[in-house]
Amino acid sequence: MPQTPPFAAMFDSSGYNRNLYQSKEDNCGGLYYHDNNLLSGSLEALIQHLVPNVDYYPDRTYIFTFLLSSRLFMHPYELMAKVCHLCTEHQRLSEPGTDKSLIRKIAPKILQLLTEWTETFPYDFRDERMMRNLKELAQRIANGDEMYRKNVQQIIQSLIRKLASLGQYEEVLAKINATSTDRLTVLTAKPQAIQRDIITVCNDPYMLAQQLTRIELERLNYIGPEEFVQAFVQKDPLDNDKSCYADQKKTRNLEAYVEWFNRLSYLVATEICMPVKKKHRARMIEYFIDVARECFNIGNFNSLMAIISGMNMSPVSRLKKTWAKVKTAKFDILEHQMDPSSNFYNYRTALRGAAQRSLTAHSNREKIVIPFFSLLIKDIYFLNEGCANRLPNGHVNFEKFWELAKQVSEFMTWKQVECPFERDRKILQYLLTVPVFSEDALYLASYESEGPENHIEKDRWKTLRASALGRGGL
Repeated sequence: MPQTPPFAAMFDSSGYNRNLYQSKEDNCGGLYYHDNNLLSGSLEALIQHLVPNVDYYPDRTYIFTFLLSSRLFMHPYELMAKVCHLCTEHQRLSEPGTDKSLIRKIAPKILQLLTEWTETFPYDFRDERMMRNLKELAQRIANGDEMYRKNVQQIIQSLIRKLASLGQYEEVLAKINATSTDRLTVLTAKPQAIQRDIITVCNDPYMLAQQLTRIELERLNYIGPEEFVQAFVQKDPLDNDKSCYADQKKTRNLEAYVEWFNRLSYLVATEICMPVKKKHRARMIEYFIDVARECFNIGNFNSLMAIISGMNMSPVSRLKKTWAKVKTAKFDILEHQMDPSSNFYNYRTALRGAAQRSLTAHSNREKIVIPFFSLLIKDIYFLNEGCANRLPNGHVNFEKFWELAKQVSEFMTWKQVECPFERDRKILQYLLTVPVFSEDALYLASYESEGPENHIEKDRWKTLRASALGRGGL
């Protein structure tokens, strides 16, 4: 069976391959083209365009773009049912006397389409209806030839493995979330005995940056492309039915990833606010500056931004005496790189550089690109909000979806990079499970370290101490 090429090869700089839409005679059949570029079409015509026949197989950019965007208009299981119907009816696969040679011509193409769907959007198949349709269509093809039976088994086994892996990952996340507790209890009247901190677990900033990158790549890897689209679907106010997503959201990997970013920010702030001595706090800040710099060098912009966010939280930034002991030149450079002005121009330039390096890389180490994830989501959100899904004539605005697919496909390339760094269980365990302070606890620790400077801070400190004491100890 043909292998699916890597995502990087899918979209050229214009957003999609320009010379692919001449092999099907449907320029007038509900699809609208300009300069051989598919710009819009009726939903029915677009579905027809997805289904292969003896003389035609859809381009891979089209398959990805349509499978990604079609869920804005119909459930994946409804699309699957239509595809199965078109495949069997058009190719007369349902008729007992179907010509074997015809099946041999069409079967590899249908199998390839199913392969692309199950490989790229495996979470769609968490729906029993999807699985049923897949198996029925696959069965019809397999009846024709022993070789196809093996191919069908491979597709289904690979899909089941992916879904099982997702299930295990979700269980691990649930366990981590179940054990996470607030670290306020360890503050008890600011004990002199300092708890174990990140530096005692890993005193090498480079090593910590590598383990952060491991976590990032693992979590990125589980995000399905469809989650970007599903994150923005809102119920149509004119439609009394629920949004077509209500029973469709099969995963929350995207949310789990955003939660990881927040956890890392709070972990950084906690580690800095914890030490009693000023020189220890200053050392912790310098340590995280070095970790952030290593993350930048690796191409791990998400951890970099989480660390900077943690260091810029008010309970940390107000520690003026601590910061006075820190050499901040390196931190200033990193902040400049991630400066939000001009729509994150500096960061976007650095990201483009990392993406270019990744394209020509010979090692997994050079291929790593981990984008600042909240900004990626924001970009996709604004693209989605900025253009209508349908044109005034009711056609699907495919030009918009090419652009959406281009952004998501770039992410798909990055998430498939295998982590080149060895796993260090002790460090990972600490990063993922050590308790972190809540915002109130951070302020309390900060005021305990460097007293309040004005009436507002004094009042807040009193309130926080009172509520902490009321809970049975600081």
